[in-house]
Amino acid sequence: MKTGLSLIALALAAAVPAALHAQDKPPEKAKAETPAAYEPQVRTTKLSGTFGGQRINYAATIGETVIKNKEGVPEVAVVTTSYVKEPRDPNRPVTFLFNGGPGSGTVWLMMGAFGPKRVAIPGNGTDDGAPPYPIVDNPDALLDVTDIVFIDPPGTGFSHLIGKADPKDYYGVTQDAKLVAEVIRRWLNDNGRWNSPKFLGGESYGTTRSAAVANQLMNVTYNDVALNGIILISTVLDFAAGSDAPGNELSYITNLPSMAVTALYHGKASAASPEAFAEEARQWALGPYAAALLKGQKLQGEERAAIRRELARFTGLSETYLESADLRVTPGRFYKELLRDRGQTIGRLDSRYTGRDYDNAGESPDNDPSFYGIDASYTAAINTWSRETLGFRTDREYQSIGAIGGQWDWRIGGRDDNAYLNVAPYIGQALRENSGLKVLVAQGYYDFATPFFAAEYALSRTGIPQDRISYTYYGAGHMMYIRDEDRHKLSEDVRGFIRAR
Repeated sequence: MKTGLSLIALALAAAVPAALHAQDKPPEKAKAETPAAYEPQVRTTKLSGTFGGQRINYAATIGETVIKNKEGVPEVAVVTTSYVKEPRDPNRPVTFLFNGGPGSGTVWLMMGAFGPKRVAIPGNGTDDGAPPYPIVDNPDALLDVTDIVFIDPPGTGFSHLIGKADPKDYYGVTQDAKLVAEVIRRWLNDNGRWNSPKFLGGESYGTTRSAAVANQLMNVTYNDVALNGIILISTVLDFAAGSDAPGNELSYITNLPSMAVTALYHGKASAASPEAFAEEARQWALGPYAAALLKGQKLQGEERAAIRRELARFTGLSETYLESADLRVTPGRFYKELLRDRGQTIGRLDSRYTGRDYDNAGESPDNDPSFYGIDASYTAAINTWSRETLGFRTDREYQSIGAIGGQWDWRIGGRDDNAYLNVAPYIGQALRENSGLKVLVAQGYYDFATPFFAAEYALSRTGIPQDRISYTYYGAGHMMYIRDEDRHKLSEDVRGFIRAR
C-alpha cells in the first residue's frame, strides 16, 4: 500500500532508504538459530471493543507460521495477526488482508483502517509531527461482521527467511502468491474454518497480490479454496497503465482524470464537483485525447491547438508548458509544475498534500509530502501494539517498507520475459469460474500511485464479467482511510460488501 515513494506496487521499492535491513539478513541473535531448531512464536491476548456499534469480545493472536521446503527444512517464518470473535463460530466470515510494496507490512491497513486500534493523525494534508502519537479505539474495525487475519509475507513486518533460504524462491509475483495461499490454507486448517465464507483483500501491490493469490487458491490447483469476495483498495493490476516508458501513451490517458480532480482541489481548475469533473475527464481522455495521442507527430494545426486548450483546462497547466511537453505530462512533472507559482509541490500517494523542495527550479519533487507526512506515526503504532500490547518478542525491526523490491521477480508463469505485468485476467477467470464471487474496488480520487481510472481500465477488459464488480470512491488518496470521513465510508462499504455475500 504504499511507499513514500510507493507503498504500492509501483516502484515503491526504489525509494526505500538503503539503511533498511533486508529480511534475509536477520539480526545477530536470529543468526544463531538453525532451521531445524526454529521454534515459532505465538501470543494470544483476550480483548474487547465496540465495532460497528456492537460490543465484541475477541482473541488477538500474533504468531509465526513456519513454511518448510520440499526436504522439510524450515525456510520462512510468516507472521500473521488475527482477530477472532469469541465465542468462536466456524461459519463466520473470515477476511485475509495484506498490504503492498512489494515490501510493505500490514501496518497501514491494520493501524489505519480495519484493526481494533488505529493511530490518530491529521488526515487533511498536515504531517504527523513528532511522538507520542495517539493510539485509539477504532470503531470502524470490521470485527462485527468478520474475523480478520493480517498477513505479512517474508521481507515485510516481522516476517523473514530462515537459514540459507534463497530469496528468489519467495520474492516474486508467483512465488509470493503461492506462499500466501499456503499460509491461508494453514490458517483455515489450524482454526477449523474451511467452511467459513472467505474474503481476500489488499492495498496497492496488495491488490496485485490479491489477484495472484486468488489464482493460486482457485484457478491453478485441484485443492480449491473458493472465495466469496475480493477487496481491492487502491488497485494496480495492469502495469502498462502506470508506465511512464517513452512511447507508452496509455499512462497519459489513465492519469488525466487524476490530474483534473487534483487541479480542481488546488484551485487550478473549475467544475461543479470532483465527481462531475472526473467523469468529464474520463470521457475526454478516452475520446479526443486518446485519438490525438495516437496520431503522434501527425497531430498539427487547429486540431492540436484544440487539444492543448482542453488539456490546459483539465490539468491547470499552461498551454506553453503543455506544448513544451508535447501534450504529454508525466505525473512526476505534474507534481512539481501544478503549484510551482506558489513554491509548492504536491504528493504522489495523496495529491492533496503539499510540500516545499530545496528550491523551485527542478522538474520533479525532492520527496513525496504525502508519505513523509505520515510514516513515523504508523511505525510507532505497530511496534507499540505488537510488542507491548500483544506481547510479540523479537529483536527484528518491523519492516513498514522493506528493502526487497529490487529483488522482486515480476514475471508470471508462461509469459515472455519482456511482457508487462497484468494480473487482471486472473480476476476474470475467478469470476467466470465462481458464480458466488464478487469484487469490490475502492479508489481515492487523489491517488497517483494507483490512479482510479487505471483501475477502471484494467477491470473493463475482455473476459472480465462486469456484473459482480462494484466501485467506491473517496475524497483522499492512496490511503484514503487517513481522512476520518473516508475511513468510516470505506469501513461501511466493506461491511456492506461482506454482509451481501
